[in-house]
Amino acid sequence: MPEKVSTRGSGAKKGPPKYQNKFAYSHNKGSKKTQKILSLPIDGLCRRCTDQIEWRKQYRKYKPLTVPKKCVGCQLKKVKKAYHVLCDDCATSKRVCAKCQENAHIVESSAKTSQDVAEEEQLVKQKLAGLRERERRSYLRKLERGEIAASELPDAVDSDFTDSDLSQDEE
Repeated sequence: MPEKVSTRGSGAKKGPPKYQNKFAYSHNKGSKKTQKILSLPIDGLCRRCTDQIEWRKQYRKYKPLTVPKKCVGCQLKKVKKAYHVLCDDCATSKRVCAKCQENAHIVESSAKTSQDVAEEEQLVKQKLAGLRERERRSYLRKLERGEIAASELPDAVDSDFTDSDLSQDEE
């Protein structure tokens, strides 16, 4: 006779899981598929659905669509994002979440387009070109660690010594 799992009257299991994870999941960050999935924007969804898709991306459970899916609203094959049931046009016109179709607050996408990223990189290169090597490397390290934003880089050379200081020292 099989063992019975201890449950409450409603059939729900009680207590925490038997085995807890000792460390967080980390997927292969060098994988092209992972990089492509992580770069996909999440937009047109409510907070709950956005969190669900972020979780799927984080734990490598996200499966992108290979061919467009049929929209529930207009019955056309226009749904190009995984886990969405409405196309972008229907979701914006009805003002509902494209996944759960609830009339909740839609989270605005903070994803940057490739053009925005290219412009930002160009701006950073221009700002770093005017700095001395030591300052440039220092700012690059801070950018990588996330201590400063690209907009916080100095526009002009803000060094301790200027040409006027050097001319006064020579006299």
